[in-house]
Amino acid sequence: MHVLLVTNDLVRLSFLTSLLRDAGVRAIVLDAQVSAVEGSIGAIPRRLAVASEDRVLASRVLAEAGEA
Repeated sequence: MHVLLVTNDLVRLSFLTSLLRDAGVRAIVLDAQVSAVEGSIGAIPRRLAVASEDRVLASRVLAEAGEA
């Protein structure tokens, strides 16, 4: 797994996950449950990750969206 982004912005995570999905890249949000359990106060950010073999394509998708 390769972590592309660490953030507390749920809207941004949702948007980027959708962009990656549309490009054929399966992304996963790590630490979502832990963040929710602590009340989503921002103490534990969420991580957007992809499989290592999708790293280059995912990085290109995010760069084209102005997110890199």
